[in-house]
Amino acid sequence: MTLAPPDGTGSKLEWIKSSYSSDDGPSCVEMAKGPAQILIRDSKDPHRGHLTVTPTTWATFLPYASDH
Repeated sequence: MTLAPPDGTGSKLEWIKSSYSSDDGPSCVEMAKGPAQILIRDSKDPHRGHLTVTPTTWATFLPYASDH
């Protein structure tokens, strides 16, 4: 996993907000699928940067996230 600064390349990613996130609550997570990575960011502060993980790491993480 890496912490990356905002993408300055001008590439257009489709960010998807978690169904568990709301505009009112503290948990606002978005993800986007890049060519060979999954990007994760805080939707309340999208310019702060994002985490980058491999698709395999993301697939391994999802069952744990859905259990909690």
